[in-house]
Amino acid sequence: MLRHSQAQIIATIGPASRSVSTISKMIARQMDVARLNFSHGTYEDHAQYIARIRTAAKKAGRRIPIIQDLSGPRIQKKSGHHLSKKFTSVVTQKDVRDLQFGIAHHIDYVAMSYVGTASDVLQLRAFMKKNGGVKPIIAKIERRAAVKNLLAIIKAAEAIMIGRGDLANEIPLAEIPFLEKEIITSCKKLRKPVITATQMMLSMVENPTPTRAEVTDVAFAIVNGSDCVMLSEETAIGKYPVETVSMMEKIVSAAEKHLNSQLPFHHL
Repeated sequence: MLRHSQAQIIATIGPASRSVSTISKMIARQMDVARLNFSHGTYEDHAQYIARIRTAAKKAGRRIPIIQDLSGPRIQKKSGHHLSKKFTSVVTQKDVRDLQFGIAHHIDYVAMSYVGTASDVLQLRAFMKKNGGVKPIIAKIERRAAVKNLLAIIKAAEAIMIGRGDLANEIPLAEIPFLEKEIITSCKKLRKPVITATQMMLSMVENPTPTRAEVTDVAFAIVNGSDCVMLSEETAIGKYPVETVSMMEKIVSAAEKHLNSQLPFHHL
């Protein structure tokens, strides 16, 4: 059995990781939470993922919570996705239908895309109350408006996700590392869990090992205080979903070891 890190690893389940066998191997390598990205896939796909995650978790004797990640008002393009400039609410009609599906399938958490204000979070929670299933809300910080209203959003939500990809569409790229640290620090002060996400091990979509820069990125997300680190494309569509989880666990464990040690690095 591998040593289990204190910080949790969230892995997105998709076409590359859809089998019970693969999910079981990811759990054995210390995947703690499964994410379903509702920007992709059909309800039939997601129902299958949910059933297989639960089957694999039961076999492993572990509880693996499921995050339903809502699309929000995004426009999908070849180069990626972007926030629609025509949106009137961050909770779209698609989100409403998706959330009804998620509640019916007893998902554990809801990640809310493109949050701008605390009232966005309250709106989603009110909708869930009307539909018979209030789930903890993970507010995704991925807009300049969310940064402006950060403290109120942290207070309103149960947890925070730092969506670094979309943040870089509105914030200068060179500022993202410092903003990431600021968000983590703010979450710590308010005692709310924080997830660092997006492109953490992106090269492992195609390669069996990460770049040195990616290793550093994951390690410093932990050093800065992240409670969870998240894999997206790497495990959803990548060639090496199991190896990616395994490598992330090794990096997280190493970062925690150095955090907990009182010795200078060269003495370890």
